[in-house]
Amino acid sequence: MNGLLIVDKPGGLTSHDVIAQLRRCIGERSMGHLGTLDPMATGVLPVLAGNYTRLAQFFGPLVKSYSGAIRFGYATDTYDAEGEPLSAPVETALTKEQIIRAAAVFSGEIEQMPPPYSAKKVRGQPAYKAARRGEPVELKPVKIVVEEFTIGEVEGAYAEFFIRISSGGYIRSIAHEMGKRLSCGAHLARLRRTAAGPFTLDEALPLDEICRRAAAGTLEQSLPHPRTLLPDLPSTTADEWSTGRLRHGMPVNLPEFSGAPLVKIFHGQRTLVAIGRRIAGTLFQPIAVLS
Repeated sequence: MNGLLIVDKPGGLTSHDVIAQLRRCIGERSMGHLGTLDPMATGVLPVLAGNYTRLAQFFGPLVKSYSGAIRFGYATDTYDAEGEPLSAPVETALTKEQIIRAAAVFSGEIEQMPPPYSAKKVRGQPAYKAARRGEPVELKPVKIVVEEFTIGEVEGAYAEFFIRISSGGYIRSIAHEMGKRLSCGAHLARLRRTAAGPFTLDEALPLDEICRRAAAGTLEQSLPHPRTLLPDLPSTTADEWSTGRLRHGMPVNLPEFSGAPLVKIFHGQRTLVAIGRRIAGTLFQPIAVLS
């Protein structure tokens, strides 16, 4: 099957676990996701299947949106609720205004230190492997962009929030740093991804529903229409002769797209044949053949 699945990931599974389950229920070995979600997190996990995995290079980094809650009173070693407490919990009496002031520094382009329990590579291996062995983890800060960070309802030790953040940003690190700023410790209590780039929860399907539709033979009807993918690239429909050339990696003329650097080329309405790159004038070379 070739297509893009928008999964509503359940909690308790790694992104790799989701891919493994999809492979079993759909019967497609070639799959890859567009942005890891921590096991605790739920929500939007876009997954490319079949030949569509060749499209991953064209999506680029996706801005992500999340809702969730921060728990004040103690920090954990993983910066989230699944970790071990780093101290005994303390009573907090934080006001919403205090929390908003602490959140205000996380705006625009900032430098962020990734959590030690993360997939960031240190000397060629994920940092979490060294952290689990009790070894010191030497991470470097990375630049990220926080487009929006809003504090919602505050009840007891918990503060609801909404955040929109660039690819590579860790909400766990923001929760941990807020605990430091407020001198009480904090960790991420709950996280749900509401959007990844253009993909939203409104389009997402639970994992078990995807498997049910795959078994019923109705899954492909539920996928986003191929022409809606990569909306920044124009689309064109090739005739039989041009389609044959594209499938063999040969260039074709697309006179109506003389100014476009990249084009989605279809056969019929739904069959995405290739992504073509303009090499001269109106001549386009297929750089990813999908059909």
